[in-house]
Amino acid sequence: MSKLSAVAVLIGTRKGLFIARSDLERERFRIEGPHLAGYEIQRAFLDPRSDGQRGFAAAHHPIWGIHIYRTDNAGRDWHPLSAVPSHGEDDDAAHLKTIWSLAPGPADQPESLYAGIEPPGLFVSHDAGGSWSCLEGFHTHPTADRWHPAKGGCAVHSLAASGRRLYAALAAGGTYRSDDAGTSWRACNTGIRAPYLPEKNAPAGHNDHTLRMHPTQPDRLYRQSHTGTWRSDDGGISWHEITAGLPSDFGYALGLDPADPDTLFTIPEDSSQFRATVDGKLRVYRTDNAGADWRALTEGLPQQNCFVTVLRDGLDTDGLAPLGVYFGTSSGQVYASTDRGETWQALPAVLPPVLSVQAGGVA
Repeated sequence: MSKLSAVAVLIGTRKGLFIARSDLERERFRIEGPHLAGYEIQRAFLDPRSDGQRGFAAAHHPIWGIHIYRTDNAGRDWHPLSAVPSHGEDDDAAHLKTIWSLAPGPADQPESLYAGIEPPGLFVSHDAGGSWSCLEGFHTHPTADRWHPAKGGCAVHSLAASGRRLYAALAAGGTYRSDDAGTSWRACNTGIRAPYLPEKNAPAGHNDHTLRMHPTQPDRLYRQSHTGTWRSDDGGISWHEITAGLPSDFGYALGLDPADPDTLFTIPEDSSQFRATVDGKLRVYRTDNAGADWRALTEGLPQQNCFVTVLRDGLDTDGLAPLGVYFGTSSGQVYASTDRGETWQALPAVLPPVLSVQAGGVA
């Protein structure tokens, strides 16, 4: 790995991709973009396996279609790839409606990528997005007949890989785990409250909002479901609810500290009926003891008449010390903290509605 020299925050919006750049001090950010102007950028990231030089973006346009773009110079230039993950030969809605998630593969496989799509599908590329293969074991899982559309559709939205371990979460379907690089799968939904399902302790059909795996401890998972925030210490075999101390059991965004598996950030929202910040206060909550208790982090954030949404990929951390935390809202504001959320500053831009945020160091 080369020595990092800068920080880049990729901000996917409904009208293109913006990048906030700073040196490692992170005192001032300059906003660059829009790249891919006019496209919805559902997910974009710079790959840590390439020192942040190579990256990928899932781009959608109602006329120009669905594409994956790649950069080889830390996001300064982007070019479309010829292939997309799809159930069929084109991007007809029956084959591909949205690319919801793009994720890097394991560290020892630098050309590997995973993609989750709507209609629900899970795909892998072994040539940096040049071609894609369907992971059939996921699609043919015995519980797949329980998957059903949630308010946002039925899609694979969260992916994480470590060695041969792979996790996938979909709405509405639940969380799944593979220990053989995606050949076979087990459902990981035991114990998750799901009062909207007719069967108590249903094996699948859960409306998961977000799933995060800690990069150094692949058995440590955090999960935001339709009803609460949850932690697993055994790779999804069992779950412990950690909602107590939060102002609601509803939300989307989760953020990790790569150096501490007991730290988690979240931004609760009022309810399924009112998907906006609780009580009009923009509050980031942090736990430093794996959910035993939570603390609201508010300095620099509006605390009255602020009713915004932060989507599942709308919060991220940069992995530096002290930890930087970033999130974007449905109103186009982007906030940054360089002290683990203790204080916040608004970045110097009001952007289109934010769909995704990814932060990291760049060589």
